[in-house]
Amino acid sequence: MTRTVRAVVVDKPGAHRLVSGPAALPGPGEARVAVHAAGVCASDCAVYDGSRPGGFVRYPVTPGHEWSGTVEEVGEGVARHLVGRKVVGEGFRGCLVCPRCREGATSLCERGYDETGFTRPGAFADVLTLPARLLHLLDDDADLRAAALLEPAAIVTAAVLAARPVTGERVAVVGAGTSGLLAVQLLAAYSPAALLVVEPRVRRAEHALRLGAHVALHPQDAERERGRWDVVVETAGAPGTAQDACLLARRGARVVLTGMFGTGARGIDPAVLTRGQLTVRSVSGAPPAAWAHVVRVYRAGLLDLAPLVSHEFALEEFDAAVALVADDAPESGKVLLRP
Repeated sequence: MTRTVRAVVVDKPGAHRLVSGPAALPGPGEARVAVHAAGVCASDCAVYDGSRPGGFVRYPVTPGHEWSGTVEEVGEGVARHLVGRKVVGEGFRGCLVCPRCREGATSLCERGYDETGFTRPGAFADVLTLPARLLHLLDDDADLRAAALLEPAAIVTAAVLAARPVTGERVAVVGAGTSGLLAVQLLAAYSPAALLVVEPRVRRAEHALRLGAHVALHPQDAERERGRWDVVVETAGAPGTAQDACLLARRGARVVLTGMFGTGARGIDPAVLTRGQLTVRSVSGAPPAAWAHVVRVYRAGLLDLAPLVSHEFALEEFDAAVALVADDAPESGKVLLRP
């Protein structure tokens, strides 16, 4: 018997509703996942308030790109043994035939931007249907509440892999929000000689220290650390943090930017780049290789995600969850929606 399922639909900026209807059968090559938990992040707030660029959202839409769940049905051509498995999944719907997709950079697909929760229905719902090829399997005893954070962890993993940290280097992380705290854990695994976190909010700085940072400094105090760090990973997306990250870097260092920069963000002084001979990379989204890496790390028990969750809401409380994330209060960590 077909069951009734619910989904949050954002019809246009500032307008949403909770809809219900029969669960659709997955098509060929697809899997239907019963959503266990879905994370709310700043990009979901941008979908709701209308500040996300037009080419990166398609209304009406069910948001939700950070999620975990259990496969409950598969379509034609998909192995039946997936049914009942705990999973997470990639968001980008690459064409798989363009040069960028063929080299593994699905987030740069030349067909154009297409991602779960922004241009396709997302996980703020009881179920999510997506191509089965995007799924990553978890262990049967995996904590699905914590696993909902594997999407932001995959993005941070892409940044860490791009930074190429080496044991014994001096490493800095700018920002101690969810992404910054994930970066601390991943970078600490490389046994750096020093691991600095730059964060103005005391509680988040203290959390970073508990997760492996050696020292946490307020941005004003971090000015004395300029030019001393081999690797700098920026996660904050604040107006000046791209430039701050480059100023922390020693000459010849590697800098990776992951923050979601909005209106008013300041550029990087080209003189800082050329005189310092810096290598600067940016990361937006996670390619399949980063997903495979972070899931392997999580399955090995080397990534502690549960302590990063601070609040949980029901689907009916979507507006309250978005408001909490938008407020960005120091006591807030990762906010989840639980169908």
